Amino acid sequence: MPGLIEAPAQIWLAVEPVDLRRGIDGLSTIVQQALGHAPCAGSAFVFRNRAGNRLKLLLWDGNGVWLCQRRLHRGHFVWPRAHDACFSITAAQWQWLIIGVDWQRLSALPPANWQV
Repeated sequence: MPGLIEAPAQIWLAVEPVDLRRGIDGLSTIVQQALGHAPCAGSAFVFRNRAGNRLKLLLWDGNGVWLCQRRLHRGHFVWPRAHDACFSITAAQWQWLIIGVDWQRLSALPPANWQV
């Protein structure tokens, strides 16, 4: 997100799929009611469709609102299977996620008992 969008304080993934026909107001309502966060607190919220090939990012930056969409032509985005409604990721994990790489495997630590 370099250039136009400042790096957000936190990046949250909404775990459950969302109807991506929703706009700023609809997604902000989900952030407030389903995820329990304030949409205008400076965090980025990322939603995916049921097929997993599209994402929408919602970010209130203090001056206005960003609503960005990303679509993969092949494959799908790797998404967490968490029991919580939302899942926090790092900026590095975000970079891997948006290009379609399995960011969960890249950021996993090797087991403590692993040997060569």
